[in-house]
Amino acid sequence: MDEIRGSGTREEHARLMLDSYRCMIGKELLELNPGEDAAQAVEQSSIVILSHDTEADPVLNYGNCMALQLWEMDWKTFTSTPSRLTAEPLEREERARFMSRVTADGYVDEYTGVRISSTGKRFYIVNATVWNLVDGDGTYRGQAAAFSDYRRL
Repeated sequence: MDEIRGSGTREEHARLMLDSYRCMIGKELLELNPGEDAAQAVEQSSIVILSHDTEADPVLNYGNCMALQLWEMDWKTFTSTPSRLTAEPLEREERARFMSRVTADGYVDEYTGVRISSTGKRFYIVNATVWNLVDGDGTYRGQAAAFSDYRRL
């Protein structure tokens, strides 16, 4: 679990997510203390944080502990799942339109939608923020999402 597909180490990917969030949104996703391990802070956050890569059909490449619990998957399963499969079939078209908006605008906040776990449990995400991951060279590295409010259906 040390390497993140398309993003290097867990620490590098955590920094990419945090730096991209700050750049796109203008505030901090997590407040870190000087010298604090970003990977550990993201992993143990009570906020659900996940990301996908840049494939034509993007595949999840990161999920913190809260994301893995919510989607009821282990790391290997989660990081081999196309991100579109986190939504029910009827929700996928709306999700695709939304993700196109994120790509164009850099980020979208206050996203609300229904998702489904690997065991078929449905949950409603409230006020998620989804943002583009862009490295220091300006290269697009995928998209990430974060939310703390969800309701099981």
